[in-house]
Amino acid sequence: MIESMEPPESLLAALAAAVVGLRPAEVGTLARRWLDMKLPPDQAITEGLAQGMKRVGEKFAAREYFVPEVLLASRAMYAGFDILKAELGSDREPRGRVALGVVQGDIHDIGKNIVKVMVQAAGFEVVDLGRNVSVDTFVRAAGEGVGVVGMSSLMTTTMPNMARVIEALDKAGLRGSTRTIIGGAPVNTRFCEQVGADAWAADAHSAVIEIEKLAARGT
Repeated sequence: MIESMEPPESLLAALAAAVVGLRPAEVGTLARRWLDMKLPPDQAITEGLAQGMKRVGEKFAAREYFVPEVLLASRAMYAGFDILKAELGSDREPRGRVALGVVQGDIHDIGKNIVKVMVQAAGFEVVDLGRNVSVDTFVRAAGEGVGVVGMSSLMTTTMPNMARVIEALDKAGLRGSTRTIIGGAPVNTRFCEQVGADAWAADAHSAVIEIEKLAARGT
Protein backbone atom coordinates (compact mmCIF):
# COMPACT_ATOMS: atom_id res chain seq x y z
CA MET A 1 0.00 0.00 0.00
CA ILE A 2 1.07 3.57 -0.68
CA GLU A 3 1.55 5.71 2.42
CA SER A 4 -0.51 8.91 2.60
CA MET A 5 2.61 11.06 2.88
CA GLU A 6 4.36 9.47 -0.06
CA PRO A 7 6.14 12.00 -2.31
CA PRO A 8 4.06 13.27 -5.24
CA GLU A 9 6.53 11.78 -7.73
CA SER A 10 5.88 8.30 -6.37
CA LEU A 11 2.14 8.81 -6.51
CA LEU A 12 2.36 9.94 -10.15
CA ALA A 13 4.41 6.86 -10.99
CA ALA A 14 1.84 4.68 -9.22
CA LEU A 15 -1.00 6.28 -11.21
CA ALA A 16 0.79 5.60 -14.48
CA ALA A 17 1.59 2.02 -13.45
CA ALA A 18 -2.03 1.36 -12.44
CA VAL A 19 -3.23 2.53 -15.86
CA VAL A 20 -0.69 0.30 -17.62
CA GLY A 21 -1.65 -2.52 -15.26
CA LEU A 22 -5.35 -2.15 -16.20
CA ARG A 23 -6.46 -1.53 -12.60
CA PRO A 24 -9.33 1.03 -12.54
CA ALA A 25 -10.15 0.65 -8.83
CA GLU A 26 -6.55 1.39 -7.91
CA VAL A 27 -6.44 4.37 -10.26
CA GLY A 28 -9.55 5.80 -8.59
CA THR A 29 -8.08 5.33 -5.13
CA LEU A 30 -4.82 6.99 -6.12
CA ALA A 31 -6.63 9.91 -7.76
CA ARG A 32 -8.64 10.56 -4.60
CA ARG A 33 -5.47 10.32 -2.52
CA TRP A 34 -3.82 12.87 -4.77
CA LEU A 35 -6.68 15.29 -4.19
CA ASP A 36 -6.64 14.61 -0.44
CA MET A 37 -3.03 15.80 -0.48
CA LYS A 38 -4.24 19.12 -2.00
CA LEU A 39 -2.12 18.62 -5.10
CA PRO A 40 -3.07 20.10 -8.52
CA PRO A 41 -5.39 17.74 -10.44
CA ASP A 42 -4.04 18.73 -13.84
CA GLN A 43 -0.59 17.49 -12.82
CA ALA A 44 -2.01 14.06 -11.98
CA ILE A 45 -3.72 13.95 -15.37
CA THR A 46 -0.72 14.99 -17.45
CA GLU A 47 2.11 13.39 -15.46
CA GLY A 48 0.25 10.34 -14.16
CA LEU A 49 -2.69 9.23 -16.28
CA ALA A 50 -1.38 10.56 -19.58
CA GLN A 51 2.02 9.00 -19.01
CA GLY A 52 0.31 5.69 -18.34
CA MET A 53 -1.70 5.93 -21.56
CA LYS A 54 1.43 6.90 -23.46
CA ARG A 55 3.08 3.67 -22.31
CA VAL A 56 -0.06 1.75 -23.23
CA GLY A 57 0.13 3.29 -26.70
CA GLU A 58 3.75 2.23 -27.01
CA LYS A 59 2.83 -1.31 -26.00
CA PHE A 60 0.01 -1.29 -28.54
CA ALA A 61 2.34 -0.11 -31.30
CA ALA A 62 4.85 -2.82 -30.31
CA ARG A 63 2.07 -5.46 -30.33
CA GLU A 64 2.55 -6.17 -26.65
CA TYR A 65 -1.01 -4.94 -26.03
CA PHE A 66 -4.01 -5.41 -28.29
CA VAL A 67 -7.45 -3.79 -28.55
CA PRO A 68 -8.92 -5.46 -25.40
CA GLU A 69 -5.99 -4.29 -23.26
CA VAL A 70 -6.16 -0.75 -24.64
CA LEU A 71 -9.89 -0.56 -23.91
CA LEU A 72 -9.28 -1.80 -20.35
CA ALA A 73 -6.50 0.75 -19.95
CA SER A 74 -8.82 3.51 -21.13
CA ARG A 75 -11.38 2.40 -18.53
CA ALA A 76 -8.69 2.61 -15.88
CA MET A 77 -7.59 6.03 -17.11
CA TYR A 78 -11.16 7.37 -17.00
CA ALA A 79 -11.59 6.06 -13.46
CA GLY A 80 -9.03 8.64 -12.41
CA PHE A 81 -9.76 11.25 -15.07
CA ASP A 82 -13.40 11.67 -14.01
CA ILE A 83 -12.39 12.19 -10.37
CA LEU A 84 -9.63 14.67 -11.18
CA LYS A 85 -11.53 16.54 -13.89
CA ALA A 86 -14.25 17.51 -11.39
CA GLU A 87 -11.65 19.44 -9.40
CA LEU A 88 -10.02 21.26 -12.30
CA GLY A 89 -10.29 25.02 -12.33
CA SER A 90 -12.42 26.51 -15.08
CA ASP A 91 -9.40 28.47 -16.32
CA ARG A 92 -7.52 25.35 -17.39
CA GLU A 93 -7.09 25.54 -21.14
CA PRO A 94 -6.87 22.42 -23.33
CA ARG A 95 -3.96 22.09 -25.72
CA GLY A 96 -6.39 22.39 -28.61
CA ARG A 97 -9.65 21.05 -30.02
CA VAL A 98 -9.71 17.88 -32.11
CA ALA A 99 -12.70 16.44 -33.97
CA LEU A 100 -12.66 12.69 -34.60
CA GLY A 101 -15.04 10.67 -36.72
CA VAL A 102 -15.44 7.59 -38.89
CA VAL A 103 -16.24 8.64 -42.46
CA GLN A 104 -19.63 8.17 -44.07
CA GLY A 105 -20.48 4.57 -44.98
CA ASP A 106 -18.27 3.07 -42.27
CA ILE A 107 -19.39 2.11 -38.75
CA HIS A 108 -16.17 0.56 -37.41
CA ASP A 109 -15.26 2.86 -34.54
CA ILE A 110 -13.06 0.89 -32.13
CA GLY A 111 -9.91 2.47 -33.51
CA LYS A 112 -11.44 5.94 -33.35
CA ASN A 113 -12.49 5.37 -29.75
CA ILE A 114 -8.97 4.31 -28.77
CA VAL A 115 -7.51 7.40 -30.43
CA LYS A 116 -10.10 9.53 -28.61
CA VAL A 117 -9.11 8.41 -25.13
CA MET A 118 -5.41 8.78 -25.84
CA VAL A 119 -5.82 12.25 -27.35
CA GLN A 120 -7.89 13.31 -24.33
CA ALA A 121 -5.22 11.93 -22.03
CA ALA A 122 -2.67 14.05 -23.90
CA GLY A 123 -4.61 17.18 -22.88
CA PHE A 124 -6.79 17.93 -25.91
CA GLU A 125 -10.51 18.60 -26.00
CA VAL A 126 -12.08 16.00 -28.29
CA VAL A 127 -15.27 16.50 -30.28
CA ASP A 128 -16.45 12.96 -30.98
CA LEU A 129 -18.42 13.03 -34.23
CA GLY A 130 -19.14 9.31 -34.02
CA ARG A 131 -19.36 6.95 -36.98
CA ASN A 132 -20.88 7.17 -40.46
CA VAL A 133 -20.11 10.90 -40.37
CA SER A 134 -21.16 13.01 -43.34
CA VAL A 135 -18.87 15.41 -45.16
CA ASP A 136 -20.98 18.35 -43.98
CA THR A 137 -20.61 17.30 -40.33
CA PHE A 138 -16.82 17.29 -40.58
CA VAL A 139 -16.87 20.71 -42.26
CA ARG A 140 -19.25 22.09 -39.64
CA ALA A 141 -16.92 20.91 -36.86
CA ALA A 142 -13.98 22.61 -38.55
CA GLY A 143 -15.99 25.81 -38.80
CA GLU A 144 -16.67 25.74 -35.07
CA GLY A 145 -13.08 26.22 -34.03
CA VAL A 146 -11.62 22.71 -34.26
CA GLY A 147 -7.92 22.86 -35.01
CA VAL A 148 -7.48 19.26 -36.15
CA VAL A 149 -9.97 17.00 -37.93
CA GLY A 150 -9.27 13.28 -37.70
CA MET A 151 -10.93 10.79 -40.04
CA SER A 152 -10.81 7.01 -39.93
CA SER A 153 -11.94 4.24 -42.25
CA LEU A 154 -11.66 0.48 -42.10
CA MET A 155 -13.31 -0.18 -45.47
CA THR A 156 -11.52 0.63 -48.72
CA THR A 157 -14.89 1.51 -50.29
CA THR A 158 -15.31 4.43 -47.89
CA MET A 159 -11.79 5.82 -48.18
CA PRO A 160 -12.77 8.25 -50.99
CA ASN A 161 -14.94 10.05 -48.45
CA MET A 162 -11.77 11.24 -46.76
CA ALA A 163 -10.82 13.01 -49.99
CA ARG A 164 -14.31 14.50 -50.19
CA VAL A 165 -13.99 15.94 -46.68
CA ILE A 166 -10.64 17.52 -47.53
CA GLU A 167 -12.03 18.95 -50.77
CA ALA A 168 -15.01 20.37 -48.89
CA LEU A 169 -12.71 21.97 -46.30
CA ASP A 170 -10.79 23.56 -49.17
CA LYS A 171 -13.95 24.94 -50.74
CA ALA A 172 -15.09 26.29 -47.38
CA GLY A 173 -11.76 28.09 -46.92
CA LEU A 174 -10.98 26.16 -43.74
CA ARG A 175 -7.72 24.41 -44.64
CA GLY A 176 -5.70 27.34 -43.34
CA SER A 177 -7.14 27.03 -39.86
CA THR A 178 -7.82 23.30 -39.68
CA ARG A 179 -5.34 20.46 -40.11
CA THR A 180 -6.38 16.97 -41.21
CA ILE A 181 -5.18 13.55 -40.15
CA ILE A 182 -6.41 10.21 -41.47
CA GLY A 183 -6.08 6.65 -40.26
CA GLY A 184 -7.41 3.12 -40.42
CA ALA A 185 -6.14 -0.25 -41.57
CA PRO A 186 -6.18 0.43 -45.35
CA VAL A 187 -4.70 3.94 -45.06
CA ASN A 188 -1.03 4.58 -45.78
CA THR A 189 1.35 7.42 -46.53
CA ARG A 190 0.77 7.19 -50.28
CA PHE A 191 -2.99 7.59 -49.86
CA CYS A 192 -2.36 10.48 -47.46
CA GLU A 193 -0.37 12.27 -50.17
CA GLN A 194 -2.97 11.49 -52.83
CA VAL A 195 -5.86 13.05 -50.91
CA GLY A 196 -3.83 15.94 -49.53
CA ALA A 197 -4.20 15.18 -45.83
CA ASP A 198 -1.74 16.86 -43.49
CA ALA A 199 -0.82 13.62 -41.72
CA TRP A 200 -1.71 9.96 -41.30
CA ALA A 201 -1.23 7.53 -38.44
CA ALA A 202 -0.82 3.78 -38.41
CA ASP A 203 -2.02 3.39 -34.82
CA ALA A 204 -3.32 5.35 -31.83
CA HIS A 205 0.12 6.08 -30.42
CA SER A 206 1.25 7.55 -33.74
CA ALA A 207 -2.01 9.50 -33.99
CA VAL A 208 -1.31 11.34 -30.74
CA ILE A 209 2.21 12.22 -31.87
CA GLU A 210 0.96 13.52 -35.23
CA ILE A 211 -1.89 15.49 -33.67
CA GLU A 212 0.55 17.12 -31.25
CA LYS A 213 2.68 18.15 -34.25
CA LEU A 214 -0.31 19.50 -36.16
CA ALA A 215 -1.58 21.43 -33.15
CA ALA A 216 1.88 22.94 -32.61
CA ARG A 217 1.92 24.15 -36.23
CA GLY A 218 -1.30 26.07 -35.64
CA THR A 219 -2.35 28.24 -38.50
